Amino acid sequence: MSNFTLTDVEKIISVMTDVILKNEVPFCELDSAAGDGDFGMSLAKGFRELKKEWANLERGDIGAFIKSCGGVIAEHCGGASGPIWGGGFKAAGRYAAEKTSLSLSELAETLGAAADGIMKRGGAKPGDKTLLDALVPAVDALKASAAAGDDVKTFLKKGADAAAAGGEATKNMVASRGRASYVGERSISYPDAGAAALGIIFTEIANAF
Repeated sequence: MSNFTLTDVEKIISVMTDVILKNEVPFCELDSAAGDGDFGMSLAKGFRELKKEWANLERGDIGAFIKSCGGVIAEHCGGASGPIWGGGFKAAGRYAAEKTSLSLSELAETLGAAADGIMKRGGAKPGDKTLLDALVPAVDALKASAAAGDDVKTFLKKGADAAAAGGEATKNMVASRGRASYVGERSISYPDAGAAALGIIFTEIANAF
């Protein structure tokens, strides 16, 4: 396997959905230290709807499918999660428009497009203690792995390891975005919930392949 087909992309998003629903309460607990404590519930609300709509999503090509997922997520996730996660999916879908398969490099670029979309949508950047502190290192690791000619298993593991390390590193950051920014330096020693969640999600996706 050197390319990801639409079926593979469906598998990635299906695993992501299952991880989010399974961890609804733990993700809320992660958010309770410095945020509103509703992150897991807000995210699960949208992905639960995505699961219900699964058979009705567009599947003309990979980009159409990802954008279709983004529409459901944007509409049904609560709080800031809807526009941020939905926006990321839509940006990724635009990059992958009309593609019927993705090379490892193209999959990395698709996730990079998601990160860029989130930055434009929310105004955050790496270092602000957000999910970008897990997503951007994962994208960088995936791009480097693709360039090195790694196999799929190694490629996904390197991305997952970078996401997990990025999520862990947010413990040492002061939040400057979102609800956690209100508590300032008291957010230190607690990871950002979105970044920590991405570390878990990426790890489960890597394990699934």
